[in-house]
Amino acid sequence: MPTITLSVPEDLKRGMDESKEINWSEVARTAIRSKVSQLKILKTISAKSKLTEKDALELGRKINESLHRDLAK
Repeated sequence: MPTITLSVPEDLKRGMDESKEINWSEVARTAIRSKVSQLKILKTISAKSKLTEKDALELGRKINESLHRDLAK
């Protein structure tokens, strides 16, 4: 499996360190997998749609915000 390096702010790392029982690599993989899936769906929709690229980007931003809120809970 390929390896990536992820930089996080110090305060986030401190919070992660408080929960060492969490497999943070799996959390990141799940979030990345979800994002890739969303992007595939967005590309499929936009290929069949009359939305402009600007419209598609705005829709993507809204999806990202919604995903962020859901993951933050």
